[in-house]
Amino acid sequence: MAANIIGAIVLVLVLFGIIVSTIGFVSFTKAFKKEYAVTTYHMADTATTLINGDHLDAYLAGEETEEYLQTREYLDAYCKKISVSLIYLIKVDRSDYGRFVSIFNAVDNTVDDTSYKEWELGHKRDTTNDEYRAKYKALYDKEAVYETVYRVKTTDGQHPHITTMVPVTDSKGDVVAILCMQRPVRELNDARRPYLIIIAVSTVLLAILASVFSAAFIKRQFVEPIKKVSEEASRFASENTKGVPLGDISRYSELSNLSRSIDTMESDMVEYVNNLTKATAEKERIGTELSLASNIQDSVLPNDFPAFPDRKDFDIYASMVPAKEVGGDFYNFFLIDRDHLAIVIGDVSGKGIPGALFMMVINILVSERLKMGRSPAQVLTDVNDAIIDHNESDMFVTLWVGIIELSTGTVVAANAGHDDAAVYHKNGKFELFKTKHNFVVGPMKGSSYKDFAIQLGTGDKLFLYTDGVPEANNEDGKLLGLDRMMDILNEYKKDDPKTVLDGVYKGVKEFEGDAPQFDDITMLCVELK
Repeated sequence: MAANIIGAIVLVLVLFGIIVSTIGFVSFTKAFKKEYAVTTYHMADTATTLINGDHLDAYLAGEETEEYLQTREYLDAYCKKISVSLIYLIKVDRSDYGRFVSIFNAVDNTVDDTSYKEWELGHKRDTTNDEYRAKYKALYDKEAVYETVYRVKTTDGQHPHITTMVPVTDSKGDVVAILCMQRPVRELNDARRPYLIIIAVSTVLLAILASVFSAAFIKRQFVEPIKKVSEEASRFASENTKGVPLGDISRYSELSNLSRSIDTMESDMVEYVNNLTKATAEKERIGTELSLASNIQDSVLPNDFPAFPDRKDFDIYASMVPAKEVGGDFYNFFLIDRDHLAIVIGDVSGKGIPGALFMMVINILVSERLKMGRSPAQVLTDVNDAIIDHNESDMFVTLWVGIIELSTGTVVAANAGHDDAAVYHKNGKFELFKTKHNFVVGPMKGSSYKDFAIQLGTGDKLFLYTDGVPEANNEDGKLLGLDRMMDILNEYKKDDPKTVLDGVYKGVKEFEGDAPQFDDITMLCVELK
């Protein structure tokens, strides 16, 4: 036993050393590469100030003017001054970025014992690989301020280096060429090697010291007392009789307490069986109550579809699948009058029974105030002020409240920290209708809310959801995300609301795979017919 414990300690130390050295190695390398890239960018950007971007075509035409010769001298001097291997200016063929022609080429082989040859003016060459093509294109298209290629291993006889590329513009601001600066990174290996040596030596020394010290200490303080406890436990298991008390067999209270616990094991075992029986009965009772609570919650939400069979001017469907027996999400919809349809969706901060109770209170308050003819913003303000004085649990809820004028398709809505709605316009596709989110309802008195409008036409749809949809995660811990949700949603954009919701739920479940549902999944879709 002592040998196993000592071996485990040594193994932990070795693993710790490996982990620390690996983390330090990776972190140091990343930080070094980032710092080198930034400083090299500034050096390269400074070099671009020496170049007149308006005259590059003239240089390539063969006009080695005094300006060209002077610029070349400046770049040569700058290359040696800042200790870089290469500074070269190229004009890239933008048809496929597969070729370029050299304009300036400054070389300093003394920096890193290299053997680069200086290109003459007009020297043509194919682009090295697809990585360079992509970076050239990004610079010409102004998608990047600068680009960097890392070569931290010796390849093709070249020492480790980075190549930083910056755009050169003319007086109109158009990118006309790319300045490349190659800088050696030998300091990276020089700095990493001593670090790894120190970690390795320290780990070995600590392992040796830990082995010697722990050998004597563990045997005296742990192994021998545990052996006595083991022998007594074996005796009790075979004889079922109480033996001679072991007493305080160790200076450590844990081991002494363990030895004293042997004497009461039998009575504790009987008590445990009795408690287990009671716990099983209690669990069954709680399960029954949760099932009843789930049924009550289902009955509170409108779930009889079609909801308005006599109305042919719109169609609506909603669903909620809680992550637990009862959920904190909710939705609601009802006709305020013949021409106004109220729709509500919310997500309470809590889950389980507390979240469900808070949800029911919010649902009732919102519904009552909508039926009074108040605007969505006024409803959110009233509900927030109504619950703030009694919200001792500091719970809150995100809410999206809207009123659709069915005759015109105008939606007046207010958003209290909820996810943006998705809108489908006929012959188009679902897109997020992004608005400024007001504060959530519940935690702060005096919060103000504002209405906004969405215009729907015949055949248009409005899709509402809680964060259980975009934040659904798979077995790898990756989230579904808004982009993937919108892709799934658009697969069913021309279908009726029920098919839309069924399709989205199916897509979410396929993404989750065998991963358990993390949050309530609640959705609502309405279509103007």
